Amino acid sequence: MEQGTVMRYNIEKAAKTGNWKFMKPVLDEKKCVGCGTCVQFCPEACIEMADNDRRQLAARKKRIKIEIDYDWCKGCGVCAAVCLARAVIMKKNKQ
Repeated sequence: MEQGTVMRYNIEKAAKTGNWKFMKPVLDEKKCVGCGTCVQFCPEACIEMADNDRRQLAARKKRIKIEIDYDWCKGCGVCAAVCLARAVIMKKNKQ
């Protein structure tokens, strides 16, 4: 049987990969339904579901939205392509 290796990785020392992107995904919070499809398809795993108290409906129900880590996002546009509600749109990155 083959043996595996455990590699230790220090995320603080890693080079950020998102600083070279031309386009970046932007969330339209009014359209986002919190389905998580973009999270599943993100090839860089830089999108997370976030349950934020500051994003509450008038009925005091919490809504789950996405948060994008732009330090790691490469601007590929997969999240915008798979978003069923069309809540993620690609915009030109202004650095």
